[in-house]
Amino acid sequence: MASSSAPSQVICASFNQDNSLFSVGTKEGVKIFDSRNGRLCFENNLGGLNIVEMLFGTSLLAIVGTGEQRAMSPRRLCLFNTKTRQSKRDLNFKTSILAVRLNMKRLVVVLQDRTFVYDLNSTTILEEIETVPNTKGLCAFAPNSEECYLALPASTSKGSALVYKTSQPELICQIDAHQAPLAAMVFSSNGMYLATASEKGTMVRVHLVTQATKSHSFRRGTYPSTIYSLAFSPSVDLPDVLVATSSSGSLHLFFLDAARNGRRQANILLSSVIPGSVTDALDPANHHVIHNVVPADIKSCLAVQSVENSQNSSKLPALKTVIYIVTQDGYFREYVIGTTKSNESSWSLEREFNFLDAGLSGLKHNEQHTD
Repeated sequence: MASSSAPSQVICASFNQDNSLFSVGTKEGVKIFDSRNGRLCFENNLGGLNIVEMLFGTSLLAIVGTGEQRAMSPRRLCLFNTKTRQSKRDLNFKTSILAVRLNMKRLVVVLQDRTFVYDLNSTTILEEIETVPNTKGLCAFAPNSEECYLALPASTSKGSALVYKTSQPELICQIDAHQAPLAAMVFSSNGMYLATASEKGTMVRVHLVTQATKSHSFRRGTYPSTIYSLAFSPSVDLPDVLVATSSSGSLHLFFLDAARNGRRQANILLSSVIPGSVTDALDPANHHVIHNVVPADIKSCLAVQSVENSQNSSKLPALKTVIYIVTQDGYFREYVIGTTKSNESSWSLEREFNFLDAGLSGLKHNEQHTD
């Protein structure tokens, strides 16, 4: 989540690679919080920041300024050490930096018409990729994959993505996902799947990267809406859940492997006559929505903290999904969604706090809802 013209103090916000921390860039500087308890872990008034990206739980930050201070140019990437509170290395570019991604091996810097791939340890440039005009800095990066997959827009007129392997820089495939230009995309943690949404925002699609094929297609809604954030559940192998937030203020939860969780049993006839990808879009058992999770048109970023099997109050087997949401109006929220194999669902707002007030701890809520 980033905005160069945010009406509030918050300019950008993001989770680290394992979702244990989230960072916030403001007009004053940077704040880092523990996602699990809301504790303020780090704060520094460096000046306005357009980009703040963490490297897991290490002391390394990748930050880009707004340009209000001469030393914090939007064309300069600063690799900042939170322990010494000093710059470790600066990288300068000819145009403004629109996005940064990193893992233990690679550093990716996205400009409007090109993207640079660096070896993180030596900051040696490995690849310079010329791209179509990418004014939003849209990209996806799989930090936990050995191949370090990177996805970039392939067109300004339709929703296609180019997927690169940055471990040994090479283009591996093009995925034609939507008719309208891309608005959001994200890899699963191991890079096996790529989820995409177009500027229209009515459909969310999931693609198997190695085959460049569509494996799931979900209808978010009938009316257009801007997808602000997409996130897969953490998983070593196949993710269970994909979640999305949009400008409508709703939270959408999609099940990726309905058959394994027994959610197709009521739809055997439908599945036998309609292709699987179409069935995914029509089957309500694969899609749950919570309305008014955040105020409409407030940008947000989200993360799936965990998905686990549990039992609900009626002793029925259920899937418990814990979701974190950070919004540009300065709030952190934790939601827990329970869904049974009979497609019953319930949700609760477990925590909510205003992170712009560093002295405020997470507030417990007992608000629960059942559908």
